[in-house]
Amino acid sequence: MRNLILSLCLFLAACQAQTSSQTDIADSASTSIDVSDAVVQKNQATRNYLDFEDQTDFELAERGFIASLPDGVINDEGGNEVYDYAGFDFLNTKAPSSANPSLWRQGQLNAKHGLFEVTEGIYQIRGYDLSNITFIQGNTGWIVVDPLITKEAVTFAKRLLDEQLGEQPIRAVIFTHSHIDHYGGVRGLISEVDIAEGVEVIAPLGFVRETVSENILAGNAMSRRASYMFGSLLPKSPEGQIGVGLGQGISSGTPGLVHPTTTIDHTGQTLNVDGVDMEFILTLGAEAPSEFMFYLPQFKAFCQAEIINRTLHNMYTPRGAKVRDGRLWSQYIDQAIYMYGDKAEISFGSHHWPTWGQDEIVEFWTGQRDLYRYIHDQTLRLANQGFTMHEIPERLNLPDGIAKSFYNRGYYGTVSHNAKAQYQLYFGYFDGNPANLDPLGPEAAGKKFVEYMGGAHNVIAKAQADYDKGEFRFAATALNHLVFAEPDNQAAANLLADIYTQMGYQAESGSWRNFFLTGARELRGSIEQLPTPKTASEDMIRSLPLDLYFDLLAVRLNGPKAAKKDRKLNFAVSDTDQDALLIISNGTLHHRMGQMDEDAPTLTLTRSALDRINLKQASIRELMKEGSVSIDGNPLAIKGFFDLIEEPPFWFEIVRP
Repeated sequence: MRNLILSLCLFLAACQAQTSSQTDIADSASTSIDVSDAVVQKNQATRNYLDFEDQTDFELAERGFIASLPDGVINDEGGNEVYDYAGFDFLNTKAPSSANPSLWRQGQLNAKHGLFEVTEGIYQIRGYDLSNITFIQGNTGWIVVDPLITKEAVTFAKRLLDEQLGEQPIRAVIFTHSHIDHYGGVRGLISEVDIAEGVEVIAPLGFVRETVSENILAGNAMSRRASYMFGSLLPKSPEGQIGVGLGQGISSGTPGLVHPTTTIDHTGQTLNVDGVDMEFILTLGAEAPSEFMFYLPQFKAFCQAEIINRTLHNMYTPRGAKVRDGRLWSQYIDQAIYMYGDKAEISFGSHHWPTWGQDEIVEFWTGQRDLYRYIHDQTLRLANQGFTMHEIPERLNLPDGIAKSFYNRGYYGTVSHNAKAQYQLYFGYFDGNPANLDPLGPEAAGKKFVEYMGGAHNVIAKAQADYDKGEFRFAATALNHLVFAEPDNQAAANLLADIYTQMGYQAESGSWRNFFLTGARELRGSIEQLPTPKTASEDMIRSLPLDLYFDLLAVRLNGPKAAKKDRKLNFAVSDTDQDALLIISNGTLHHRMGQMDEDAPTLTLTRSALDRINLKQASIRELMKEGSVSIDGNPLAIKGFFDLIEEPPFWFEIVRP
C-alpha cells in the first residue's frame, strides 16, 4: 500500500540542501554585471539620509564580548556543514556598489559572533544561527532562552559557553514563541529524561499547536519561497547573500521539539524559575501566533523576544504566512513601555544586540511602537480615502522621527510590503476595481501583453531602454509578462535577470535582496538538480494533532481525480483512543473526530505506527506484520482512498510559468 503522506514544511527546509551543491549550481548560473549608475545614486542617497558616522550600534553589538570559537564552520556529526559564520567575513570592509550601504551595515552588526555578557548572570551567544540563544544564571544552573534552530548549532554554542564559564546543568528552557528559530535546537540541550527529572520547559499559550499549524497546510509552497527569502541558494559574497536583516542566515542541521511543562496564559503571570523571578506579557497574534515577553526584576532586564527588534519586521512575511496586525503589535510594545519602561535597565531580544540604559530603552521601544502603529494607521487612513493596496505604498513615507533610526529601517520587512499587508488584513487582495475582479492568469495575460506591445522584440527594446535609464520597476513587470508568454525566450529572461540583479543591489531589505538575486539566478539557469531538502523533524511529526493531519490530507487530495469517487474510511488510533470518520465527497475530504461508520472499511494503527509511516521509516505491510496496523474491510478500498492523496513537488517554478 502506498505510504500515507505527511510533509511538515518549515521555513528552514529550503536551507537543508547540501551547501556545496547550492554554491556550485548558483555560481554556474551567475553572470557578473556592472552596477547601474541609478543603483549607485540610490545607494548614495541612503548614505546621505542616514547617519553612518554614528557608531553606537557597533559599540553595543561588541559590548560584553568574551570569546568566539575559531572553527568558522559548524558541522554535524558526519562532518557536513550546518552553518558557515566565517563566510560573512567579507563584510569587514566598506560597502561595495553592489550592496545597499544600510543593509551592509546591518550585516556587519549581525555577523559579530561569540559569547557576550549582557550583565552579570545573563549571557548571549550570537552569530551562530538566525537567532540568539540566551543563558540566565539560576541558583543551581542555567535557564536557557530560545535554543536556536538546530541541535548542531546549539551544541556548538554550548561548547563555547562551557569552555568560558564552566559546565552547569540546564534547569529550564524558555521558548518565547512558536517560530522554529526559537525552539528547534532544544535537543542539543535536554531530553525527555531531563524533563522527567525536573527540567522545566516554559512556553506561551497555544505553543505546540502553533508550531505545527502555521506552516502545515501551505508548507510546501512556504518552504520553496523561503529558499528565496533567506538566500540559501546564493553564495555569500558582495554580489550575493549578505544577510537577511533579522540575522545572517539559517543553520541546516536537525530541528527538534519538546512539549512545555509550564504554559504562560495571561499577562501579569509570574514564575520563579531556579530562584529567578519572571513577570510575563503575553503577546499573542503579533509577530507570532504564540509569544510572550518577560521581565527579570533581579537583573532589571527585559526580554523583548521578537516583538521588539533592531529592524522593521514583517507584518506579512514574503515566504508566506497569515497577515499580522500592526495595531496589536504596537499595543504590546506600549504595554511594555508603561509596565516596565521605568524599571528596565537592560533590554535584550531573540535577535540582534541588547540596549542598556532606561532612557535609551524607552526611546528604542517608543520608536518601534510608533513604527508599527504608523504603518497600520496611515494605511487605513489612505484606504478610507479610496487608495488601494498598490497605490498606498507610493504615498506612505515614514516621518524622519521614525525613519532615521537605524533600528526602524526595513532590513527584514519593508514599508511597502507591510502597508499592503495591513490593507489585506482589512480588505483582502481585491482593490474594488472591476477590472481586477476576473483578470487573466499570468500566462494568458503575458501573451496578450506581448501581442498588444507588437511582439517580444518591442518589449525587450523598451525594457532595455528603461534599464539603461535606471528605471527598473515597470521594465521588470513588462519582461515578466514576456517570460510568462514565452518561457523559452532566454534573451528576455537574461534581461529580466539583469534588472532583478540591479534591484537586489539597491534593496535595503535583506529579504528583498535575496528574492531579487535568487530570481535572477533561476532565470539564468535551473536549480532543480539540487537535493530536495528534508521537510520534517521527528519531533514535529510526533507532535502533529490528528485533526491537523486530516486537514493536511484534505489539501493534498487531488480534487478532480476524487470528484467522482465518493467514499468513506474509518481511521482509528488504538493507543490514544482517537477515532475519526474520513469522507470524500465531490472532490473534498472531511473528517469527523470521534465518529465511525459501520459500513466503511477501518484502518487501525498505533500513533507510533502512524509516525513511522509518515517518516517513511516503515511500510504498511511491515507494520501489519508487527501487529501495529490492521485493516477491517476491503484493503483495496483503503488503498484507493490514499491513492487520491498526492505529495506536491518542492522545486516548482517561481519566475517562470
